[in-house]
Amino acid sequence: MRILLPTDFSKNAWHAIQYALYLFEKIPCQFYVLHAHQVSPSGLVSTINKERETRLFEITLLEAQEKLNKIINHLTSINKVPDHQFEGILEPDTLLNAMGRHIIDEDIDFVFMGTQGATGMKEVFLGSNTVRLIRNIENCPVMVVPEQFEIGPYQEILFATDFKHHYKKVEIQPLLEITKITRACVIVTHIAMEEALDEEQKQLRKLLGRLLEGVTIRYADITYYPDIASRIQQWSREARMGMIAMINSKHGFFSSLLREPVVKRIAFHTEVPFLVLPEIP
Repeated sequence: MRILLPTDFSKNAWHAIQYALYLFEKIPCQFYVLHAHQVSPSGLVSTINKERETRLFEITLLEAQEKLNKIINHLTSINKVPDHQFEGILEPDTLLNAMGRHIIDEDIDFVFMGTQGATGMKEVFLGSNTVRLIRNIENCPVMVVPEQFEIGPYQEILFATDFKHHYKKVEIQPLLEITKITRACVIVTHIAMEEALDEEQKQLRKLLGRLLEGVTIRYADITYYPDIASRIQQWSREARMGMIAMINSKHGFFSSLLREPVVKRIAFHTEVPFLVLPEIP
């Protein structure tokens, strides 16, 4: 397993790293801890200002490298799993560009990102980036881990769907990997926008069941209403779910879940890890 762990050196980023280590404790893994370092240019053109910006960039780049080295050294010292390897990556680029490049170059299986909430300055850096990644990373599962989530075993994963997507095995595979590790039951939660399923939805429901063969499944319905993101979160809280999962579908109902401000509410406010599975054309 190859896991990408972006960090801005915050507590919530570290919490996501800890969750990835916990989840894949018994799985051989190569972990890549990525820090995307970028100093915004001032827009001033004088030679003095350019020199100052260059010096500032070099100083902050060295500081970032030191922090990254400390994380790798700490992970190596505290992690006792022989099959876990760690590598630090410092990229002078935007987070989205750096992640997109390394997802391809390193053939990444999962991205684990932290998110804190919609208050405080950290929202500006990590929260907005989390939403941007959900909307733009199309070739790799992204796990959003809220800082307040208590790391430990859980029994149920909520998989939200409207039964209007033609599921593919490769899309469901990351969810199967997680359920294999956690042995959790998948609650296939239908977002009901109609009184009854039509024939195509019934066939897609059967297809999903076949793709989840070998996994304990239970079906449930949530009646649609405009603030469906809050409804999903409320139900997952009441049912004590350990994770929410969905496919990043670009068409149909779930395209609305990936538009602002709904996905912002999920990314910022979810109390359990939020797994976004890429849609495969």
